[in-house]
Amino acid sequence: MVSSNANALGVIFANSYDNLVPELVAERTMGSIPFAGRYRMIDFVLSNMANAGIDNVSVIVRKNYHSLMDHLGSGREWDLTRKRGGLNIVPPFAERSVKLYSGRVDALASVLSWLQAQKERYVILSDTNVAMNFDFNKLIDAHVASGADVTMVYNRSEIPDGARNDNYTIRIDNGRVTELLSNDYRPGVQNLSLNLYIIERETLIQLIRDAAVRGLVYFERDILARNLNLLNVQAYEFDGYAARIADMKSYFDENMRLLEPGNVDKLFDPANPIYTKIRDDNPTRYLEGSKVKNSLLADGCVIEGTVENSVLFRGCQIKKGAVVKNCVLMQDTVVEEGCTVEYVVSDKNVHITSGKQLTGTDSFPVFVAKGHTV
Repeated sequence: MVSSNANALGVIFANSYDNLVPELVAERTMGSIPFAGRYRMIDFVLSNMANAGIDNVSVIVRKNYHSLMDHLGSGREWDLTRKRGGLNIVPPFAERSVKLYSGRVDALASVLSWLQAQKERYVILSDTNVAMNFDFNKLIDAHVASGADVTMVYNRSEIPDGARNDNYTIRIDNGRVTELLSNDYRPGVQNLSLNLYIIERETLIQLIRDAAVRGLVYFERDILARNLNLLNVQAYEFDGYAARIADMKSYFDENMRLLEPGNVDKLFDPANPIYTKIRDDNPTRYLEGSKVKNSLLADGCVIEGTVENSVLFRGCQIKKGAVVKNCVLMQDTVVEEGCTVEYVVSDKNVHITSGKQLTGTDSFPVFVAKGHTV
């Protein structure tokens, strides 16, 4: 990660789509939601930027961001500890008024002076609700080659049930976006926005200034959709593996989908590694009598019981005689002796005491909040 891309800087919105998963963001942002055993959602876009040599990244936060700050630290794991640029976490208040921002326009208006002071030509805007392994250099090259004002990234996908009231789909004519639809309700596969954009920095500054004066709030609906005739907005298709978090059900499903053959390799490409905060745990220990089948276990776990079709994060303990099936257990969850746990999502530091039975369904997994004892 020594390379540097002097043409682009990154802006990441850590709280976008928090409303879709209220259970998981009670004490954190969308960006700091744990995913895939040992990662956070922000790790994917941040690692993709670092792999592309984008070494000037600002993370704009809105609320509940202490967990995110603890996770990111100085950005050392992503090689973003730099004298100039590097990783910058932007607090949630606008410069001239003490208020939380409502949308991306407010958020970007709060960092206009920072944007004006930068030297990079392009700005990449991204949310954190989609985990994917993405090559930003290819996006930059395609944007430059097309001469576009804005390039937006999409994939061909059905609209998740949880995102029916919070999505953007596009219609494309010869590579150009001709219509941007908000909260599309059509069934079947659509051109679904991945909430990822690249735009020239000076153009973005001017658009945000104009929108702020008019009291506009939303980047897609108020800026892009209204100006498709004036702006050359190009579409860039991503046809790789993408895990979109739209509600608790999709969070459970996307973790479970990683247990299917080949999906881990698609998301975690060795040529473009995904980095995360280091926690120096021992390797997972499988004690005598333990049984593990078709599961993804992070480091630091201790397994004495049975684990099937489950994703276990760092430091989980499954005691003797306990049975865990079809579950997502976050960091340091303890399942005591004689428990049966099926279709359960546990947050961090959950303790399930001896002999308990927790059973949900594949369509409605049981959720246990952070730090709770059952």
